[in-house]
Amino acid sequence: MKEAINRLEFLCNIIPPKLKAFSEEVFSHKPAPAKWSKKEIIGHLTDSAANNIQRFVRMQYESVPFVIYAQNEWVSLQDYQNKKSNEVIQLWELLNRHIIHILKNVPEKNFSLLCKTNEPEPVTLLWLAEDYVVHHEHHLKQVVAY
Repeated sequence: MKEAINRLEFLCNIIPPKLKAFSEEVFSHKPAPAKWSKKEIIGHLTDSAANNIQRFVRMQYESVPFVIYAQNEWVSLQDYQNKKSNEVIQLWELLNRHIIHILKNVPEKNFSLLCKTNEPEPVTLLWLAEDYVVHHEHHLKQVVAY
């Protein structure tokens, strides 16, 4: 868990300035009509944060909660493409700093608690935290070099 927290803290420290350096045109550019812009990718990551906050908290008091989300619908319905870039970036950073806070307060005995997600089988809280960071790193590398 400590490594996942450290990696997420690193991302929260280095990514926002890199995202803010993009012009609105570059940040909003869609490479194809059905592809997400850099802004929409960051919006998708905020959706991931919102859903995972639910998971990380509910796993600790519910018996195997079921939290899934339809990523394309979330991005489309929230219209990140037409939201101010600085708001999308700030939302991403604040949600992830909150996740860091949550994860720092998870007792080790809760690392093995389960949640049903989009995965075929329930996953542990520890697996989910580690996968969350891997997912972020994957998408952030699509947006910016770090």
